[in-house]
Amino acid sequence: MIKTEKEYVETTKRLDAQFKAIEQHKLKMKKAGLTRKQMHLALDPLSSFAHQLKEELEEYEQLKRGHFKDLKNLNGIGRMLVSLRIFKGMKQKDLAKKLGVKESQISRDENNEYHGASVEKIQKVLAALEVILKTEIEDIYKDAI
Repeated sequence: MIKTEKEYVETTKRLDAQFKAIEQHKLKMKKAGLTRKQMHLALDPLSSFAHQLKEELEEYEQLKRGHFKDLKNLNGIGRMLVSLRIFKGMKQKDLAKKLGVKESQISRDENNEYHGASVEKIQKVLAALEVILKTEIEDIYKDAI
C-alpha cells in the first residue's frame, strides 16, 4: 500500500522503468528467435510485478478521491486510518504534529497498519483526522433458523 505522495512518485517511476525493461527484454528475445509463448513465460514475472505496481498506484488515486472499501470488521481499522489520512490530504508529519508525536512514529504505525494499537490511540487518530467512526451491527445469524 502506498502511504505517501513521495512513495506514489517513486512507484510511478518504478512502473515506467518496469515497462521499459519489459520492452527491452522483448526486443532481445525476438532477436534471439524465441516464440511468443516462450517470451510470455519469460516476461510473466516482470509483467506481474508491473501489474502489482499499477494496482497500488490506482488504489492510492482512489483513496485520494475518497473511494474506500467498506470496513467489515475491526481488523481493517489500521488500513482505514491510513486511507483516511491520504483522503484528507494530510502528510504523516501533519498527523504527527496534531498528535504530538514524531513523524517516525506515524510512519511505524502506518507500516504496521496500527496493529496492536489501543482503542484510545485509534480514537486519537480519528479525532486528529476529524473523522467520526459510525458502526453498524448486523446479525449474521439472523436467518440461520
